[in-house]
Amino acid sequence: MTLRITMSVFLVASFGVTVACTAEHQDDPNPQTQTQPAVQSQAPTGATATGTVVETMNAANYTYVRVDTGSEEIWAAATRFDVAVGDVVVVPLEMPMQDFHSDSLDRTFDVVYFTSQILREGDAVSPAMPPGHPPVTGAMASSPDSTLPAEPVEPADGGVTVARAWTESADLKGSEITVRGRVVKFNGGILGTNWIHLQDGSGSAADGTHDLTVTTLGTASVGDVVTATGTLVTDQDFGAGYTYPVLLKDAELVAD
Repeated sequence: MTLRITMSVFLVASFGVTVACTAEHQDDPNPQTQTQPAVQSQAPTGATATGTVVETMNAANYTYVRVDTGSEEIWAAATRFDVAVGDVVVVPLEMPMQDFHSDSLDRTFDVVYFTSQILREGDAVSPAMPPGHPPVTGAMASSPDSTLPAEPVEPADGGVTVARAWTESADLKGSEITVRGRVVKFNGGILGTNWIHLQDGSGSAADGTHDLTVTTLGTASVGDVVTATGTLVTDQDFGAGYTYPVLLKDAELVAD
């Protein structure tokens, strides 16, 4: 079975990477929209780099920072946030893009990490940080153990269960479906959308059919029970190892 890599990385607090488009400029880290993109694969999922900001700039909805880790300098970008030269930051190495051209800056970066967050010293610490740090709240919060099926949730009228979305994905592909479940992860502002993981108590953790990834412009908190209506798509590959055999795309959320 194709390995699903969740965006825990996210992957982290309420400062996701938002694809920013204006009439004049567009910075889009989505590998599918870049001209001859090259994704650097050396950085392991969940890895971080800590260092001092030596340069920073804003473009479109992003803040870019050049960080000196002591052994190398790296570029990273996240949804706009306050940072200054000299700040010590932690950068999750989530989505490295080689030869990325920023229209807003009219500049090409050898490698830039489009990350769900860039944390300064003293900020809330994400689950991707070393053991012993307090848990993060907000965009990257997750259930204590989201690998286990959530408590059962009654399906929506006319809807399908999480397990059925998986087992009948070949037949449901391209169709609009409704799934009601409990939010076990929320990753905000990644590739211009929000990513949630829904569980309803159906399916099996052993083969991953207990958890459904949903993209949406809506927001929710971990623990919320929501009804998501969107288009079921399969075999989605966003590069950098982020592949989704089954995905509920562009869903509208209705909270209970």
